[in-house]
Amino acid sequence: MDTHTLLWFLEDDQKLSKYAETEIADPANQIFVSDITFFEMAIKIALNKLQIARPLAEFIDQTISEDFQILPICHAHIVAYQDVTFHAMHRDPFDRMLIAAALHEGLDIITLDEKFGKCQDVVRIVW
Repeated sequence: MDTHTLLWFLEDDQKLSKYAETEIADPANQIFVSDITFFEMAIKIALNKLQIARPLAEFIDQTISEDFQILPICHAHIVAYQDVTFHAMHRDPFDRMLIAAALHEGLDIITLDEKFGKCQDVVRIVW
């Protein structure tokens, strides 16, 4: 799931679509959160571009306590990164790494970010 999706789910934000919320909460679905999400959050917190209500370590612990699977960044994800089509309108390296991981693992991405739509030829976008 994309960073904003995780934030909105854990903070019970109304911006999260009902469909995405249902898919995330469904115990039949295995939900993954990439380490790249936490890396992106740490950078944005350090740059004062993101404020969260508690320390990042607690946020990560809450993510784990929700029974989400943490998806570590692995060499295969890095290699898959080169297979993600480069779009001038979607240059965000964090998003591209999420796409690469989803591509390699055969996972969908839960996101509202319209820029991910340019990659629907390689991964399914859920919202």
